[in-house]
Amino acid sequence: MAAPESTDIHGGTTATTEAESGGLPQFDTSVWGGQIVYLLFLFVVLYLLISKVFAPRLRRVMDERATTISSAVATAKSVQAEAAVQAAAAKAEVAEARAQSRAMAAAAKARVTEEANARRAAEESEVNARIATAEAAIGQTRDAAMANVGTIAADTTQAIVERLTGTKVSAADAAAAVKGAA
Repeated sequence: MAAPESTDIHGGTTATTEAESGGLPQFDTSVWGGQIVYLLFLFVVLYLLISKVFAPRLRRVMDERATTISSAVATAKSVQAEAAVQAAAAKAEVAEARAQSRAMAAAAKARVTEEANARRAAEESEVNARIATAEAAIGQTRDAAMANVGTIAADTTQAIVERLTGTKVSAADAAAAVKGAA
């Protein structure tokens, strides 16, 4: 690669190379004064910008964020406590409603049982009265039938004797024979 050419103030051209310039420009002590001034100036400007503009804004944002988070946590805790109170109240209401429904069910069961027992007792007394009436009627019919049994037996005895022997027996003799056999 060819070295770049530069023009001299007298009109002549000279070739300069990197070797002639003396190395890295950062190590050239002739420019250090300006670099230090620029470094100090930029440091002061950046320090002032950070300390007066950026840091307060960042601090304000962080404080707002911390305040928002703490208020949200406090609100969440209060809502959670309120929810726990409401849950306990609802649980108590459910327990009370269950107790009332159990009491109502027991009362209804007792009332139904009492009504059924009363109805059963009334029906039993009615059935017992019918049974007593029927037994009395059966007893009267049996007594009437038993009263006629003697007469029927005497008539049957007369008919049997007449058929077997061919002689006619009196009703009084047949009745006496039936009474004597019984």
